[in-house]
Amino acid sequence: MPLFEYRRYEAVPGKLPTLHHRFETITMGYFKKHGIEVVGFWDTVVGTSNELHYILRYDDLAHREKAWSAFAADEGRLREFAETEKDGLLVARVHNQFWRPTAYSPLR
Repeated sequence: MPLFEYRRYEAVPGKLPTLHHRFETITMGYFKKHGIEVVGFWDTVVGTSNELHYILRYDDLAHREKAWSAFAADEGRLREFAETEKDGLLVARVHNQFWRPTAYSPLR
């Protein structure tokens, strides 16, 4: 059964557009390179407006650990992320949870 990871990023005030740009132009390529499947991204419509929400899909926890470790250690990604943060951090706080679909869930 697949494992889903929900992630919520609280952007530094004023940095959400730059964070979106980094995901679109940099992060997505490294996710693909390291076998991290994106289910989707969401902006908050009502409520706190400086947040980015997204869900990733893995085969299991071992797949997540292998893929995320490779992503985190990728020297190219580290260089490119550092360049996007030359004027300061983009993310103030990260929240994440791991979810398994229920037996009756249409998303499996």
